[in-house]
Amino acid sequence: MNLFMNKIAPVCEVEIIDKAKVRATKSKLPGRNETMQIAEIFKILGDPTRLKIILALIENELCVCDLSAVTGASVSAVSHQLRLLRNVKLVKYRKENKMVYYNIDDDHIKNLVDQLKEHVNE
Repeated sequence: MNLFMNKIAPVCEVEIIDKAKVRATKSKLPGRNETMQIAEIFKILGDPTRLKIILALIENELCVCDLSAVTGASVSAVSHQLRLLRNVKLVKYRKENKMVYYNIDDDHIKNLVDQLKEHVNE
């Protein structure tokens, strides 16, 4: 299913700006830094392999080898993707002897993905 169709979005036939609504809306928007961080997370989640890693980690705590088997990507590729996911605080890890296990950093990402899955399935 192609989500991006070549149709033009409908627009107003006249240009009238409601200054009160614009001002109220702008006052509630996050600042530039926060907006950039949010955009970076969406960009990170836009990669199918990284998203598959997140989806897998929502289900279970897994090591890199397990994630490689789940995603079909090499251990090296999964390790690289995990570094990117850690940098934006989407995943965390714990060491147990010689093993390193990855998990979702907190429930925020799980809730976000659950809501997106609901949206897609509506």
